[in-house]
Amino acid sequence: MTDWPLQDAKNRFSAVVDAALAGDPQRVTRRGRPAVVVLAVDEYERLRRVERAYAPTLGELLLDVPQDGQEFERLPLPQRPTGL
Repeated sequence: MTDWPLQDAKNRFSAVVDAALAGDPQRVTRRGRPAVVVLAVDEYERLRRVERAYAPTLGELLLDVPQDGQEFERLPLPQRPTGL
């Protein structure tokens, strides 16, 4: 994977895209830190399929809820506005 400072990636965007289409994802940095990765749409879609294949179903999530009366960790959520 090649790193491109943001300004260089802007100036040579066609080269960034061509490299990504050739199968070599390109990392763009901002202020020296990784910001984004440019990759071919086929690779992106493949990664999304893999992600979905391993994502739990609603049924699996519901079956994971403790059913033995024990407490489980609740996520802290902000309260909804009232009176709307």
